[in-house]
Amino acid sequence: MGNESGLAVEVGGQLRGSLKSSAKHPTELGALIALGDDELRRVGRALANAPVVDPASIAYLPPVTNPAKIICVGLNYADHTRESPYEQPDYPTLFPRFATSLIGHGQPLVRPLVSDSLDFEGEMVAVIGRGGRHISRARALEHVAGYSIFNDGSVREYQFKSPQWTVGKNFDGTGAFGPVFVTSDELPAGGRGLRLETRLNGVVVQSATTDDMLFDVAEVIAVVSEAITLAPGDVIVTGTPAGIGWARTPRLLMRAGDICEVEIEGIGLLRNPVIDEKRVIGVAA
Repeated sequence: MGNESGLAVEVGGQLRGSLKSSAKHPTELGALIALGDDELRRVGRALANAPVVDPASIAYLPPVTNPAKIICVGLNYADHTRESPYEQPDYPTLFPRFATSLIGHGQPLVRPLVSDSLDFEGEMVAVIGRGGRHISRARALEHVAGYSIFNDGSVREYQFKSPQWTVGKNFDGTGAFGPVFVTSDELPAGGRGLRLETRLNGVVVQSATTDDMLFDVAEVIAVVSEAITLAPGDVIVTGTPAGIGWARTPRLLMRAGDICEVEIEGIGLLRNPVIDEKRVIGVAA
């Protein structure tokens, strides 16, 4: 609201929350998660009794606004690998995203000036609650605070310019994230068995279940933590199923004026319009 951030929960179809200036707790979800499960639940109960927030008066931020790490998993659905130019790997294909690429629900996905190949990828997110290194697969889900939704907007021309995909996955304004964070106790273990659907202008373009992931959330956490210490608020983007626009004939890519939605059963709906990047030309005074 205005230029002030806040935190809200959904209760009976209404948002209830508080602004940073009046809250007695962190209003940045990543900072709150770092305080532990008990504090996260306590604040959730307090927010459930906070004043009602008018959705029309707010702009949504990503649930975690500045995560220390955003680790994405590529080629994690066999049907998506089959439509790609790659062989199915037997080890997770990992790549980073950066917080500068993130946008919230309702904010525009930006098709960059240098390419017309902005593609959609609906994905489930796992947010780390308890950090660690060398986390066993058997204990990995104990380290998950909750789940959210991601649209891994991919600039395909740049993704395929080199063997690694970092640039094509990190253009500003291409990583839609949110709007909700659902604690892990509200969903099946590991977010398993949830229907994921991506729609472009109301037409279903991706439909799968998270059971189809080749490397599930527990396996990804175990593999990543062999090398990298995970921290509270870190974000793991778990991969996309088949149906991407680049693999279609003719190709179906996002254009200015389009609306892209990603919906995951039990979590919610992420909706973003698409705009073209504006060229800014500096002039002397």
